[in-house]
Amino acid sequence: MAFNWNISSPWRVLALIAALAALPLLEAVADVASPDIVCLNAKVVTLGSSTTSVAQAFAISGGRFVAVGSDKEVLALAGPRTRKLDLAGRMVVPGLIEAHAHPDSAAVSELDGEIPDAASIPALLAWVEKQAKSKPKGAWIIHPKMFPTRLAEMRQPTLSELDAAAPDHPVFLNGSYGGVINSAAMKASVITAATEEPGILKDSNGQPNGIIRYTAFPLLKYERPKPPPFRERAVAVAALFERYHRLGFTGVTIGSTRPEDIRLFQYMRRSGLLKIRTFLNILADFPVKGQSLDAIRRQVAALGYSTGFGDEWIRIGALKTSLDGGILTGTAYMREPWGTRAQEIFGIDDPSYRGLCKLTADELASFVQAGAERGWKMTAHATGGAATDQLLDAFEKVNQSVPIAPLRCSVIHGNFFTPECIERMKKLGVIADVQPAWFYKDADAMLAILGPDQIRSFNAYRSLVRAGVVVSAGSDHMVKLDDMTAVNPYNPWLAIYAMVTRKTERGSLICPEEALTREEALRCYTINNAFASFEEKTKGSIEVGKLADLVVIDRDYFECPASEIKKIRSVLTVVGGEVMYSALPDVPAS
Repeated sequence: MAFNWNISSPWRVLALIAALAALPLLEAVADVASPDIVCLNAKVVTLGSSTTSVAQAFAISGGRFVAVGSDKEVLALAGPRTRKLDLAGRMVVPGLIEAHAHPDSAAVSELDGEIPDAASIPALLAWVEKQAKSKPKGAWIIHPKMFPTRLAEMRQPTLSELDAAAPDHPVFLNGSYGGVINSAAMKASVITAATEEPGILKDSNGQPNGIIRYTAFPLLKYERPKPPPFRERAVAVAALFERYHRLGFTGVTIGSTRPEDIRLFQYMRRSGLLKIRTFLNILADFPVKGQSLDAIRRQVAALGYSTGFGDEWIRIGALKTSLDGGILTGTAYMREPWGTRAQEIFGIDDPSYRGLCKLTADELASFVQAGAERGWKMTAHATGGAATDQLLDAFEKVNQSVPIAPLRCSVIHGNFFTPECIERMKKLGVIADVQPAWFYKDADAMLAILGPDQIRSFNAYRSLVRAGVVVSAGSDHMVKLDDMTAVNPYNPWLAIYAMVTRKTERGSLICPEEALTREEALRCYTINNAFASFEEKTKGSIEVGKLADLVVIDRDYFECPASEIKKIRSVLTVVGGEVMYSALPDVPAS
């Protein structure tokens, strides 16, 4: 190109500047058109919304997938500045999404020391004795999450056992919706035979036997721990999310967020600490007894937002309430009485006892009505079959005036999905928010307590999927940091193993007819969870235009022996094109 160097005219000056910039400008355009990175020589499982294919390679630009195909097709897109990564035949799957966890509480649960992973009564009592030796007399010994049915003996420690282990220290073994205390705890809390609280269980002589239900928790006179400083809490959550990344998580639904706690995640985002996508379920402190529909409507309106508000990193999730207790403390609201075995374990003295229910049918229906009118995805903690039925009753009632299906409402936990229940969920478009690690940890106990008839509906994954119900999988991780020894293990590969094999921690094979295929189980942690948060068009699968959230795993999920599924680990976790975790020496984390 020849240039006229006579620059007496300002127009010529502009032409000269443009001419001098022409070649660099063309190079810049070429770089923009080429991807930031291409990953080759892989086994890419796309898990598309409608079909699943296996590709060799993919390209990422601007945090999104811009190509998925063969090595030759994708490599042809590379420019001079495109980074090329050979994945050496490793399997790539969409970034995993945790459907239900409490990382904000789990992250700080062991700041003051490791919580024991007691697997038996002797191990538990040994921990209590050790605590008693290290604490001054009168100091409380508290286990924040102890479920007796997960002990080898499958029973509560007795009052006499706890008294012998810690005669001079109040002891409280907290099981969320039930627990056990010793005599010193009763004395410190002024709990006697005269205490009139249904949550204080008593023996045949009318004396408290140490077993309590959650309604009695406020009677316990110990100092509730104060939350750590805001910055310390944020750093702890960020550190836990690094553990999540090592397992392949790129997104998480926060199971219960108070409106005021939203600012924790906003602060993490502003501070550069938030490296995982969040969907925040909001736990309502209403309705209360006798509250009118209009009063509930005013409280919903006062929230000022609804499901979907936010962006790709922080988004408002469902509006949640709690209906019953838990299956591991005998407080879940069941369709039938808990039975003789449960009476022995949980201290139940009423043969007609079916568990606890916190809301009336009218209160629950009003809650769903008020939220649905404002576009909220509605949900509730419902661990027993009767609680699930009551929630579906509310959905059906509200559906007469506000369509429920578009809201993608869900049942959190559910556990006992009968054919009738599943059919109702399908008609309403209700999602099953399940915790497969509960099956792994608890199916043996449920079989022993409830018998072979009721166990057939326990975590009935195949029946749900066959009917067309979307199954959304998570862990309910609340306490402890380790992915396998947490009170509710949050390792997704352990959960997927349980869904595929129907094998339990104790080695039992329970209702194998309810097992899922490997693809179905993986979908429960990817595209299904994206659907549950209304984000299936932007994440949950490896497709052109979607967010580049992916995980490279250390073995072939579809071909490895079933026993190895729970051993799978990430070697590379990518969120929006950024490496959040890497075990590959030539690929550093961001």
